[in-house]
Amino acid sequence: MKKILILTTLCLATVVAFAQNPIKKGDKLLNAGFGLGSFGTPIYVGLEFGVHEDISVAGEVSYQSKSYGWGKTSAFGVGAKGNYHFNRILEIDKKWDLYAGAGLNYYNFNHKSDNSGYIYDGSYSSGIGVDVQVGGRYFFTEKLGVNLEFGGGSNLSGGKLGISLKL
Repeated sequence: MKKILILTTLCLATVVAFAQNPIKKGDKLLNAGFGLGSFGTPIYVGLEFGVHEDISVAGEVSYQSKSYGWGKTSAFGVGAKGNYHFNRILEIDKKWDLYAGAGLNYYNFNHKSDNSGYIYDGSYSSGIGVDVQVGGRYFFTEKLGVNLEFGGGSNLSGGKLGISLKL
């Protein structure tokens, strides 16, 4: 009975030791990759900061462009977001990072077309939009991982796939 109690205690201690957030207060992550978008395949890069043991904030820029037979549309975006990381409360292994959050963003769209002799060249702003996201990361090493995120909201959104590098 004593051996079973010791073995159970060691197993629980191991689970608790690994159930830590991969992003801690003071950590910095560089995120980059590509996604799904309305106007082509967006590329993005962002910097994320751990501000609490379960919370991070990030800034991100993205660009996407798509050519049509009649012209081209492109979009440049800038955004800020916050995420809550669930690893500690769900007791998930620290190689994984599951999170959800919300963000504010701004997009500038540019359209150029030559359709049946009508030439249009203009841009317009999306204004400030609100998005929500849910995502996860898997860290292959202590510093390098892959991330997958899905989102939706008032501006360009969809899914993103990329890498995360702890700085």
